Amino acid sequence: MVGTSFNALVAVLAVASSIVASPLPVKRAPTWADRSTATIYPGVNTNTAGSCTSNFIFYQGDKIYIGQAAHCASTGESTDTDGCSSGSLPENSSVTITGASQPGILQRGETDANTCAYNDFALVRIDPADHDKVNPTVPTFGGPTGLRTSDLSPLEQVYSYGNSVLRQGIPLLSPKFGVNLQEQGDGWSHNVGTVSPGIPGDSGSGFFDKSGLAFGTLSTLQFAPLPASNGVGDLNKELSYARTFGDFAGVQFATGTAPFAVTLPDLSTGLVSTLQNLPGALASDQGLLGL
Repeated sequence: MVGTSFNALVAVLAVASSIVASPLPVKRAPTWADRSTATIYPGVNTNTAGSCTSNFIFYQGDKIYIGQAAHCASTGESTDTDGCSSGSLPENSSVTITGASQPGILQRGETDANTCAYNDFALVRIDPADHDKVNPTVPTFGGPTGLRTSDLSPLEQVYSYGNSVLRQGIPLLSPKFGVNLQEQGDGWSHNVGTVSPGIPGDSGSGFFDKSGLAFGTLSTLQFAPLPASNGVGDLNKELSYARTFGDFAGVQFATGTAPFAVTLPDLSTGLVSTLQNLPGALASDQGLLGL
């Protein structure tokens, strides 16, 4: 991980927004920094109202973005992840992350229950002067290979990379593996169980399947009905929602420059056998803690 931090302004997609339409930009991918020298990549820390973990890299025309959890810019408590009821920092508020600096804008609110309750996604625009420091490859795993648009199956294997400051920069503690448990919020969120579970500071972490397709971003820690399971927002829905606004109509998901390779245990036994007998009440919204 890299040393210098930077100020950037978050473009939050679920908690707040106000934008002006603009022409659809060209969809060509930027030229990325070499993975070995890049200082901005999925998993670097972001800090607005609290410390969080970034998820993936996005681009639109000549703009490059890094994703984070929208509730990281919330003015409420750490448990306030519902954009319908929690406030966000005002426009032009800064977010500190590792690598470069640049301003952006907060966006308007949403009142549809599932959209604002589960759409915990934000974009931070990276300054053009720092574009040559960006690589979209996920540490440890490689990839992502693309954006998943299909539903997850019960007990399907999932993977993630968390980088909470509570992990104290120890690389072995960042890679996580687990299974999908159940969908909720009309497909806006996935309940997952992982080893180790997401902890405070992992908010926003990217999730992907065994093929390296990105499907979600970490939002909550669940205490009931299954302790230490996590709520993961559906990235395809979150990105589709972002594209309904003119300024983000052409936002594209960036794939990694290195192949995806799972080096963690296959979940054919162990965690799967433990979880497969759980009752089907996992869509409950009780016991949520924003990470």
